[in-house]
Amino acid sequence: MNWLMILKDFSLLNIFPLLVGFAVTAVLGPFFIPWLHKLKFGQEIREEGPKWHQKKSGTPTMGGIMFIAGIGAAVIATVILTAVKGNLDSDFIKTCLLPYLIALGFGIIGFVDDYIKVVKKRNLGLTAIQKFLMQLGLAVVYVGALYLLGALETDIYIPFVRGAFTLPVWLYIPFVLFVIVGVVNAVNLTDGLDGLAATVTAVVALFMSLTAYIIFGSQGLSVFSIAILGGMIGFLIFNRYPAKVFMGDTGSLFLGASVAIMAIDLKIEIYLILVGFIYFAETFSVIIQTTYFKYTKKKYGEGRRVFKMTPIHHHFEMCGWNEKKIVRIFSLITAALCVVSWFGMTV
Repeated sequence: MNWLMILKDFSLLNIFPLLVGFAVTAVLGPFFIPWLHKLKFGQEIREEGPKWHQKKSGTPTMGGIMFIAGIGAAVIATVILTAVKGNLDSDFIKTCLLPYLIALGFGIIGFVDDYIKVVKKRNLGLTAIQKFLMQLGLAVVYVGALYLLGALETDIYIPFVRGAFTLPVWLYIPFVLFVIVGVVNAVNLTDGLDGLAATVTAVVALFMSLTAYIIFGSQGLSVFSIAILGGMIGFLIFNRYPAKVFMGDTGSLFLGASVAIMAIDLKIEIYLILVGFIYFAETFSVIIQTTYFKYTKKKYGEGRRVFKMTPIHHHFEMCGWNEKKIVRIFSLITAALCVVSWFGMTV
């Protein structure tokens, strides 16, 4: 295998969507953030969080619109360019345009949630059941679209195991729905520190793009993934500590859906346990904390905690780690586990 030639072809395919995703997001920032300030679309910081986060109150939210626009511009421009070259086929549309449109739907759910929080002044936004039903409904739409396109394949790959396992349709469909809704909410929980969700997802997006092109030969998904990387780099100009803008649920739900769909398209849903370890660590820390608190309150009359605060990034804050250190360590863990996953696919 000529790795230099493969990497050259990968770069030629992806340099355009990477630059467009980055440039559009970066250019939007200086115009969009002041506009959010003008509309007073500031984030209300929950009192349950670390006290020093209160200084972030009023920081504009809904910044996810910036990179959603950047990624969309990259995807649409690449689709048009591919069509002009005469290379556009149904597979490219299925693996590039469809994932963006479904992720956009989740971003709209997040936008509604943010709008209620910011404009209607209801800090918790949509109710849990409303968000769940909307997310589940959109996940069903995605599975239905795959079925209509003849692309609903029930194979899954297991790390360090050769070949794929085929699940029965009656088991695979609920599994995929669970993955989508679970990952969407896991990424949402990860978005609790300046630059955390964006940086971790940038690493995941690079891994997905390389995996899609080099291992599975999916140009469309590779383009979609690299567009996300470009959007994240552009967004981090404004979202890194100290953040000038937050992505809000608008951005985190879009990213969560994107990560889930990329894994589903490549049939590497199980690999998300490694690649998305940080997302799941954030989620399970909340589950463990809540379950243990309720159990000890019932048994001893007072609730006890496993962690100082959850999601787990707050636990490390309470232990004295600053935000930049947590983002750096969590991103390095993600990168290391992406390397492990790569070897798990090439055994």
